Amino acid sequence: MRFSTFIALAALFNPTRSYGAIYSLSDEVCGPGFYGFFEWEAIEDPTHGRVTYVDKPTSIHQNLTYSTSDTFILRTDFDTVLDPNGPGRNSVRIRSKKTYTSHVAVFDVRHIPQGCGTWPAIWETLEATWPNGGEIDIVEGANDQGTNQATLHTSPGCVMPTNRTMTGTPTYDTCDATLNFNAGCGVKFPTASSFGPAFNTNGGGWYAMERSPTYFKVWFWSRDDFDVPSDVAHTRPFVNPDAWGTPAAYFPSTSCDFSTYFNAHNIIINLSLCGDWAGSTYSQGTGCPSTCVDYVNYNASAFTDAYFDFALIRVYQDSRNNHYSRRKATF
Repeated sequence: MRFSTFIALAALFNPTRSYGAIYSLSDEVCGPGFYGFFEWEAIEDPTHGRVTYVDKPTSIHQNLTYSTSDTFILRTDFDTVLDPNGPGRNSVRIRSKKTYTSHVAVFDVRHIPQGCGTWPAIWETLEATWPNGGEIDIVEGANDQGTNQATLHTSPGCVMPTNRTMTGTPTYDTCDATLNFNAGCGVKFPTASSFGPAFNTNGGGWYAMERSPTYFKVWFWSRDDFDVPSDVAHTRPFVNPDAWGTPAAYFPSTSCDFSTYFNAHNIIINLSLCGDWAGSTYSQGTGCPSTCVDYVNYNASAFTDAYFDFALIRVYQDSRNNHYSRRKATF
């Protein structure tokens, strides 16, 4: 099909889209497809967590990852009492084999890790150049506290405006990873169901992120929301983020040249325990007992609910630049 014909058909399919990119389905990942779409990172945790990230064969053998036709589970070990002088609790960190620039990513998630000491994350970066090349955290939180938080982390100089059109609440305006203990410029989501036990009680929901040359936007819809866009809840050949309403988090390039601060990114999913965030906030109004490291070492069964359950991941790319990549991932 000629590219011009493809664009014309896309416009017909999405008559409400009068501006912006046309995002076409690039990758659809579910069940066993996760094993081909991602590579396992058996590395030392760069955020200093009390975890040992294992390789793919180990994660399969220990049931830290497993799949059915429509489910992919990623979890931490919940059987082993740890030697305090030995390695951390076995967990999993995976990274997409592909990188993306302008795109939309939709994550259909039924369950996220919960419990004291947990620090789950779904995010995008290029690790080899971090913080140069930037980072966008789509799903992140610690110790079941508060709502989901979306955050940018960059090299020095990237700043977000204080007043932005979004439903979330900003934390810091500067995204500089060298300041504020690498807190970045975060946005706290407005709904309790966007993270932790409340998310899981509702059967999960959908997170979506749009990256364009001039902004990042992140949305969340709970499983029982009545206004979930049809092109989020169901697989479509195209998506129209312009029709998704006000995002929970909005990061414009007003005072941050995205071409300077952001490279092509991998998608990363990981579950850390304690570490720089969950460890430092462990005793700050969480009600969590003991110390974070001791709790992780000696309370294996406490991590029974420390798992991701993914129904689906879909990636849509800007057809103007990525028309060569419009296929379903069937690894």
